[in-house]
Amino acid sequence: MIPPIFVSHGSPTLIFDDVPARDFLMELGKTHPRPKAILVASAHWETLEPSITASPTPPTIHDFGGFPEVMYQQQYPAPGDPELAARIKALLDTAGMAATLDPARGLDHGAWVPLKLAWPQAEIPVLQLSLQTHLGPAHHLQLGKTLRPLAKDGVLILGSGSLTHDLRSVSWRGPNEEPEWVKSFGDWVNAALTEGRVDDLVNYRQRAPNAARNHPTEEHFLPLFVALGAAGESARMEQLHSSVTFSVLRMDAFEFAA
Repeated sequence: MIPPIFVSHGSPTLIFDDVPARDFLMELGKTHPRPKAILVASAHWETLEPSITASPTPPTIHDFGGFPEVMYQQQYPAPGDPELAARIKALLDTAGMAATLDPARGLDHGAWVPLKLAWPQAEIPVLQLSLQTHLGPAHHLQLGKTLRPLAKDGVLILGSGSLTHDLRSVSWRGPNEEPEWVKSFGDWVNAALTEGRVDDLVNYRQRAPNAARNHPTEEHFLPLFVALGAAGESARMEQLHSSVTFSVLRMDAFEFAA
């Protein structure tokens, strides 16, 4: 089995930024088993119903604005896997989570930025799974549970979001000092994962300190639940990385091993 992983992908410029999270991702592909394929649940693809990329050659999407020109020149030409996409759809359909295949959509920066650092050769097939933000954490936990057979077959299920994501408070050039309201939330999530408090995590909006401030919207936290669900109920969490960029973006990463 390939243990599911959650990573915080930060700004698109992470591929160039001299920060600890970049160093961590550059080592990830060297220190972990090579997967047969990678299925990314990215914060940057939201649909009403689950959708899976089904292109044999997914294009690189530059879904951002106002960055240096070099960012728009970046490519991640990993192959897709239409056959695996069809299997994923079948798993979701059987579980009553009607899914669609998208043969045209490519890889957004929530997928290609961390993958370009971890597996720069772009040789492993990559697919994306969309989020249904309006359905909340419990839905995404169930999505992950439904996809568990893939992890058993050597597919890396990668949740890509951000442990904290209040862009209104980002300090792009200021001191990288973590405020208490960010630390308290990040530490609470870490403790809940360590202790297996899944119900608390699903209800984090009501139970975690400063939850709404750290996640004014939920799309960057929901990929965590996909990875958590795919690991199974007896999974153990290992914190692979923890750091802060731009003062308020916690860049934590977690692996969920059976």
